[in-house]
Amino acid sequence: MRLIIILLLAVLSASAQNWGTALSDLPKPKDYRLRRSSSYDRTGGNADARRVAPGDTITVFEEAGPGQISHIWFTIADKEEKHLKRIVLRAYWDGETTPSIETPIGDFFGLGHGDYFLYQSAPLAVGADKALNSFFPMPFRKHARITVVNEGGEPIDALYWNIDWRQFSSPLPADMLYFHAQYRQATPATAIPEAKTNLDGKNNYVWLETSGRGHFVGVTMSVFENDDRWWGEGDDMFFVDGEKLPSINGTGTEDYFLGAWDFGGKPFSYQLFGAPVVGPEKKGSKWSLYRFHLDSPIPFQKSLRATIEHGTSDDRGDNFYSVAYWYQTEPHGAFPKLPAVDERLK
Repeated sequence: MRLIIILLLAVLSASAQNWGTALSDLPKPKDYRLRRSSSYDRTGGNADARRVAPGDTITVFEEAGPGQISHIWFTIADKEEKHLKRIVLRAYWDGETTPSIETPIGDFFGLGHGDYFLYQSAPLAVGADKALNSFFPMPFRKHARITVVNEGGEPIDALYWNIDWRQFSSPLPADMLYFHAQYRQATPATAIPEAKTNLDGKNNYVWLETSGRGHFVGVTMSVFENDDRWWGEGDDMFFVDGEKLPSINGTGTEDYFLGAWDFGGKPFSYQLFGAPVVGPEKKGSKWSLYRFHLDSPIPFQKSLRATIEHGTSDDRGDNFYSVAYWYQTEPHGAFPKLPAVDERLK
């Protein structure tokens, strides 16, 4: 039993898409049964998609544990404009009544403006054509359920999915944490033009505010400029376990997302960081960014407030859309109410 637990811990603690480790571990025996939940045609034909009417909810995954989701893939045929902002993804672990994942489906995969584009990172990727992929490990002990809700005004003509998961014969370790993803937006962020300094981050854009024990693993963020000039002088600030002043304080937006000098006007995407959408520094421009802390997740024992300034000392009022990704104990704190469709489209 001790050997099984050690092997299980090794499997669950591996970083997403750590290909070096994955290759070296290929000769080792696996202690799970690989399962898949998919939209395949149960009659044996080729009608492998589901139609989802406006207002309807479809359950794409419902399984008993112990297990761990290792990969999620969706592709969507929907003629409605900005359907990626209108369709909502939710996930519930072990019978909880409030979701641990709640976000527009496009934002979950880093497409924060509701438009498709291609990029590759370690935990998330969008491939040709309109292929949405997640490699975040999502463990559950007794039960897991994932739903997709069509909050648009038109039907989803075809929703396809493949969700791969590992079914274990032994219980998960007692200290295993649960995956969470939370959407937030500010349309616009409230500008504080008179502010010259900012030490306490009270007016910052908030990626995440949560209580419990866990660790922050990353964020995707999209920005719509409401004014000309460079918008990204905002410092990231992390307040761990009730800190009044941040113990982690950065030097600028492009620095936190591991670019430099206004991202150089060029889009890029790497395994842990990227700016796959880079616009001119003009009113009406769009930007999309991501940063994953797979090298060193940010741990917290009691609480975490993860934020970033919107401009120098919060002096700009651009539109921000983000999804924070983290692992923590349950129960989690209440999520902010998901904005209505009309609000998400601003």
